Amino acid sequence: MPEAMLEVRPLGLDGVLELRPAKFGDARGFFSETYNKDRFREAGVALDFVQDNHSLSAAPGTLRGLHYQLPPRAQDKLVRVVQGAIFDVAVDIRRGSATFGKWVGLEVSAERWNQILVPAGFAHGFVTLEPDTVVVYKVTDVYSPDHDRSIRFDDPEIGIEWPLGADGPLLSDKDRNAPFLAGAQVFETGS
Repeated sequence: MPEAMLEVRPLGLDGVLELRPAKFGDARGFFSETYNKDRFREAGVALDFVQDNHSLSAAPGTLRGLHYQLPPRAQDKLVRVVQGAIFDVAVDIRRGSATFGKWVGLEVSAERWNQILVPAGFAHGFVTLEPDTVVVYKVTDVYSPDHDRSIRFDDPEIGIEWPLGADGPLLSDKDRNAPFLAGAQVFETGS
């Protein structure tokens, strides 16, 4: 058995991780174990995923986010790209946290074969960097419209440095009309 089946790198905010599963190739193509519950637990990621999501964004500059679900239906997300590339962002929305309102970004791509773990308590979003980008992600709770929330992608209080072209992002109405962090319902934690 290969030694490093899964590389894990913290990204500077509590619980936000880059994960890179091993990829084995030969003349036929490649094989990769993108998720293995036991290996993830050994690496300190002990989550029970219950739903897989799959999105296709045809145009570069398609921005989805910043999305999250409130407790008791909060979701941890394990995000990967099977075609194309994204700039993926996690924002700490745990009021009382020392890093409340701070963000971290990571390029996630089919070429890099990496993943990002976005824990519950963080808003999540991404912008596509290539045409026909396909994103798949696992979540630890099912979608709940009653708990679904969003925050503006361009909130100046957060200050995310999105890699956007001159035309700006392609947005849904939901994302275009999302509240700023100051007016959003977020996670409440102790001080």
